[in-house]
Amino acid sequence: MPPLLEAKELSKHYGSTIALDSVDFQVVEGITGLLGPNGAGKSTAIKLFLGLLRPTSGSAELMGQRPYESVESRARLGYMPEHDCLPPAVAASEFLTHMAQVSGLPPAQARTRAADTLRHVGLDEERYRPIGEYSTGMKQRAKLAQALVHDPVLVLLDEPTSGLDPGGREEMLELIRRTGSEFGISILLSSHLMGDVESICDRIIVLDAGLVTEQGEVSSFTGETETIYIDVDERRDELVAALIDRGIEATTDGFSVVVQKASDEQYDLIRDAVVDAQARLRRMAPRRHGLADIFRSNAE
Repeated sequence: MPPLLEAKELSKHYGSTIALDSVDFQVVEGITGLLGPNGAGKSTAIKLFLGLLRPTSGSAELMGQRPYESVESRARLGYMPEHDCLPPAVAASEFLTHMAQVSGLPPAQARTRAADTLRHVGLDEERYRPIGEYSTGMKQRAKLAQALVHDPVLVLLDEPTSGLDPGGREEMLELIRRTGSEFGISILLSSHLMGDVESICDRIIVLDAGLVTEQGEVSSFTGETETIYIDVDERRDELVAALIDRGIEATTDGFSVVVQKASDEQYDLIRDAVVDAQARLRRMAPRRHGLADIFRSNAE
């Protein structure tokens, strides 16, 4: 199956500033995270795929077409911008109905579609209130709704949890997850927050200083390692000594004792060392990689 989005040696320069430097990546069906610090080139990439910018060199293709050359291809996209851009004096139902009609739906179908979409994002009871009276979380939901109202194939979400408290972030991420699973709409989620990407994305593209530094399945970056963390209440030094006596290299890390490159055969020896050291065991488990490790390894 051909990719939904594809960057081919894609570059974008703003004078002497290089926002994207000959990058190659693909976005396929599912939920893909576009991860990177502020200024990495994420928003520039989105604007190129929306057809709002032309590349300096290379190409940005949307389902095989170049959106800055083909208006038709853009109709299959939805876009949730990062910044507040909603009309404050207009009710959400009126605004979404208008957006659906702009996308080509007839008036009756547009009203129905607007109501269904507002129900999906949790704004059904607030649909007749002016958007200017909405909280930040409600405005984020309204922005997501307008990106979905015309039933796109793919939606581009630029920092969708921006300005939300931890509870609001979790609710928004769950809403995005349900949008992908229930509606079958593919999603490109652009964020500088590793936790957001790690929690809901299937794949990841990492941008840093205009370059693609990593890409692939999220699971390939967050699997278990061979490093064992042993959490004990006390007697950590005694536990380290007992492990070393058994030929197992170990160090302390805060409240944990760490065994690097542990093998299956060593688990019984680790258990015996805990008993001999008279250490009260709280937890013993392999460490899991996180997406933060990507940036640590690149910095090294």
